Amino acid sequence: MSPALLFAILIGYFALLLAVAWATSRNANNDSFFIGNKSSNWMLVAFGMVGTTLSGVTFVSVPGAVGVDGFGYAQIVIGYVIGYIAVAYVLLPLYYRLQLTSIYHYLDVRLGRRAYQSGAGFFIVSRLLGATARLYLVVNILQAIILDSLGVPFWLSTLVVLGMILLYTYKGGVKTIVWTDTLQTSAMLFGLFACVWILLGELNMSVPESLNQMQSQGLARIFTHDLDSPNFWLKQIIAGALITITMTGMDQEMMQKTISVKTLKDSQKNMLTLTAVLVVVLLSFLFLGGLLYLYAPIAGVTASGDKIFPAVVMGHLPAALQVVFLIALISALFPSADGAITALTSSTCIDLLGIKRRTDLTEAAKESLRRRVHLGFAALFLFLVLGFKAADNPSMIGLILKLAAYTYGPLLGLFAFGMLTRRTLTDRLVPYITIGAPILCALLEYNQEHLLGSYRLGLELLMVNGILVFAGLFAISQKEKTGTAAVTV
Repeated sequence: MSPALLFAILIGYFALLLAVAWATSRNANNDSFFIGNKSSNWMLVAFGMVGTTLSGVTFVSVPGAVGVDGFGYAQIVIGYVIGYIAVAYVLLPLYYRLQLTSIYHYLDVRLGRRAYQSGAGFFIVSRLLGATARLYLVVNILQAIILDSLGVPFWLSTLVVLGMILLYTYKGGVKTIVWTDTLQTSAMLFGLFACVWILLGELNMSVPESLNQMQSQGLARIFTHDLDSPNFWLKQIIAGALITITMTGMDQEMMQKTISVKTLKDSQKNMLTLTAVLVVVLLSFLFLGGLLYLYAPIAGVTASGDKIFPAVVMGHLPAALQVVFLIALISALFPSADGAITALTSSTCIDLLGIKRRTDLTEAAKESLRRRVHLGFAALFLFLVLGFKAADNPSMIGLILKLAAYTYGPLLGLFAFGMLTRRTLTDRLVPYITIGAPILCALLEYNQEHLLGSYRLGLELLMVNGILVFAGLFAISQKEKTGTAAVTV
């Protein structure tokens, strides 16, 4: 299919997003931007969050990783289920009881201002790195299949995509994103199942036949029983649970949408619905990966990893499916980037700049400040995406999970200390603990061959990081003073 036609489809899809943004952002204010006026429909939030959780990395990298890891990602999915249940019944009741706009305000109430700012700071770093890595992956694929042939340089492609995202999130924020994410999730899931259906037809196999073929070629293996391996099943399940608790339950972007639902009960429905849908979708992505690796040798495709999905679809499947793939890929791009920029803006304005408590600013001045921060993050996104382009990592999902182990570990330690103890902290020392723990983890990972022998660290590094932070906080803490009420679960 002509790159020019594919580009026209891209522009048409974006025009649809702008129409939705215009309809949902009329009369929007800062409360609309930050928490959707606490009036979001839980079903829309749950469905839209599927797209935010998956992103372009899941769409491309999870199927691509099947060639090396088989269905091993399913071990992490089991952990996800445990993690989502913990978020629904442990963290959400706490956030609703305190009526939070920023979830990191809990750290302020319970542990002190430095803990609060440290938590918000690590969220900002985490979301910046994770979201820009996801954005890079999808823009890089769009560049390869459309924009290179049109002579558009990578930096300009990224700038235009970010400009598109700014246009439809600049005013409405969460109020708009709840609706645009629903639209985009629908398109992404349609693309997933259309690709599965077409590939089954191309292979002339039923679902059971294809699974048998995958099993015979070692593509359908799930559990790893080697204790020393980074993919050992227990490590993966525990890591999956902790990844969900931190990257969803302690992440302002994800919780910003969840707590925009009016009641706790509906918010919990949102989380459990998200869990059920997500399990089905992630297992479907693994199945799609198996189909891609069965089809690739037949079609003469030698690509693997992140490149196999676009190589098979754009080079060997019908034109109609190429259009579906493009729309699904774009739909996977926008939910992870638009929500991230909005959440980063919210956290910076509320947690670091104190926009909610500042009485020296008028509402118009606060809105102007929020918009300047929004533009600033768009510029940071551009810079970091160009950095990922220079690095050119072959599998972005592995990189993103590794980054999460370092940047979400301090959040895990901070929240765990606040919720599991009733001790008070020496507030000024908290930043040293939260920065020191990831540095120790990096040293441990770098020297693991000498320190751990044949054992290899995997995603459990997130847990190690959290434990180090918890231990450090305990070392700088004291027993709660009589008459002081700690805010615990």
